[in-house]
Amino acid sequence: MSIEAASETDRTIGVIPAAPWRVKELSILPEYRLAVTFQDGTSGVVDLSGVTAAHDRGIYEPLKDPSYFKQARLEMGVVTWPNGADLDPAWMYEELVRFKTWSVPV
Repeated sequence: MSIEAASETDRTIGVIPAAPWRVKELSILPEYRLAVTFQDGTSGVVDLSGVTAAHDRGIYEPLKDPSYFKQARLEMGVVTWPNGADLDPAWMYEELVRFKTWSVPV
């Protein structure tokens, strides 16, 4: 069962990110994964489970808590969390175009 995050509109009213690599839909999946769809329709799954085992998580430390991880949201086409942690949408896009599933390196 996935949890839907804000997808159609970002927090900035009236601004629609148009770059093809901007995320337009986000679903939180089990086991620290995210399903994303970009402006051009490209989609895939981002696996962040490796972050939970990393020794030096830095700003991503709170993501190891499943309830915090589920607070992922979209801001201007970027996946973010309340503490300011985010994922580079251009990098995500490039990896998902090539592989459809991307495990974030740690």
